[in-house]
Amino acid sequence: MGGDAYTFKLFGLNFNWTNVISCIVVCVVVFFLMFALSRHVTMKPKGGQNALEWLIDFTNSIVRGQFTADTAGFFEFFIFILFVFLFVSNQLGLFVQIGWGGHELVRSPTADPVITLTFSMSAILLSHFAGMTHRGLKEYFKGYVQPNAIMMPINFIEEFSNFLTLGLRIFGNIYSGELLLKLLGQLAFSHGVPTILVSLPIEMVWQGFSVFIGAIQAYVFVTLTSVYISRKVVGE
Repeated sequence: MGGDAYTFKLFGLNFNWTNVISCIVVCVVVFFLMFALSRHVTMKPKGGQNALEWLIDFTNSIVRGQFTADTAGFFEFFIFILFVFLFVSNQLGLFVQIGWGGHELVRSPTADPVITLTFSMSAILLSHFAGMTHRGLKEYFKGYVQPNAIMMPINFIEEFSNFLTLGLRIFGNIYSGELLLKLLGQLAFSHGVPTILVSLPIEMVWQGFSVFIGAIQAYVFVTLTSVYISRKVVGE
């Protein structure tokens, strides 16, 4: 398992094979997970359907806590898919890390700031688009100068800081968690059986804690995304 990513050039731009492959793996896992949970839908839910309905209710409650009754329905499915994708992305590298020739092939996509900042940029852009669509251009732009025009530069700075913190928060947590797991793994095999006996319990505890952190970070990301969109759609 290596520490570097495979990259390739296309039209003069650098692309990261590790991110491409890892995101494809996450998409496949999410697809089969949703397919398995919704395969036998009945009026009396049981098993996987119960889990899926609980997950939908959980993400819907996040949305309904931020939006009005007539606007929440527009964003419930988006928040649900975003949460599931981020949750699986955060956990992938904890259980599957594949490398070849000193390069990583599969890891958590959210352990790369390019991925997380892309998600945060998409969330911020969607909030602006939703604000223009639901409130109209006049009301949308008026929000930047309320209660007076001096608030405009402050609001622009806030938008930029929201973009940075939304993406870097989840990246920092996932990257640091996986990095520590790698260091513990290297320590375990550094001096044979004694270091294995010491490092293995610590690594198991940290891995369990990292699963919890990955879930929390997915929750925080979708909650803040709901907040940012609702502020543009509903207003203060």
